[in-house]
Amino acid sequence: MDFDEITRILEIMREHDLSEFELERDNFKLRIRKHAGHAVAGAPPAHHLPAVPVAAPAAAPAAAGVPGPALTPAEEDVELVIVKSPIVGTFHRATEPGARPFAEVGDRVKQGQVLCIIEAMKLMNEINAEVDGEVVKVYVENGQAVQYGERLFAIRPNHV
Repeated sequence: MDFDEITRILEIMREHDLSEFELERDNFKLRIRKHAGHAVAGAPPAHHLPAVPVAAPAAAPAAAGVPGPALTPAEEDVELVIVKSPIVGTFHRATEPGARPFAEVGDRVKQGQVLCIIEAMKLMNEINAEVDGEVVKVYVENGQAVQYGERLFAIRPNHV
């Protein structure tokens, strides 16, 4: 299946106001599902990505994509949950230009809370928090293209 075929399928979905489409050919399966104005195109859910230890900023919120101050050895050992892009597309921090971002560095988030939107082929895919915790790093700037598996956010999970 090529890009033109997928584009045509999306056009048909829009024309006929379909909320779900599934196609299976040989060893290929495509499922596109649209929910409440946002669509998700057959991508693995972000919550299946493992926690990865990484360095995160220790100070107050910094601008997205701007490296934070140096970390102490204790802070470098903190295990963070890294939210990665499940698809290729354009990263959006808010619903529209000028709107408040879904999540900022320092914000407390709940599992399932929307962190950003990735636009792929005119479909808006919500990316959700995998755990309850605090956003400690935003790796991508608004409007930037992202690749599959690229880091989007680092979240320090709440400890029970």
